[in-house]
Amino acid sequence: MTRKEILDDIFKDINENERKLIDPLINEVIFLENQMQELKKIPFISVHPKNPTLQKKTEAAKLYKECSQSYMNAIRILCSLLHKIEGGEEDPVAKFMENLNSE
Repeated sequence: MTRKEILDDIFKDINENERKLIDPLINEVIFLENQMQELKKIPFISVHPKNPTLQKKTEAAKLYKECSQSYMNAIRILCSLLHKIEGGEEDPVAKFMENLNSE
């Protein structure tokens, strides 16, 4: 299953009008997840070659922080919509967060 399919399945019970609004947000979440995965491949700290105690954040660290904040805001919005859905099924937010933590 692709990430898009997983998120679509989580939000399958959202009404049609809300669905039209959140589809771009779901795509943005997927984009941000991909961006953060790519940024993780780049060092976040630059160490001075002659004095290892001198360190500074790289641009990748700054970009990761910005992406992460945008990602968390989008997730909060999506989660707030899930709390409106009533049902006796397995909690999709808990499942999503469990999958996210296992990556």
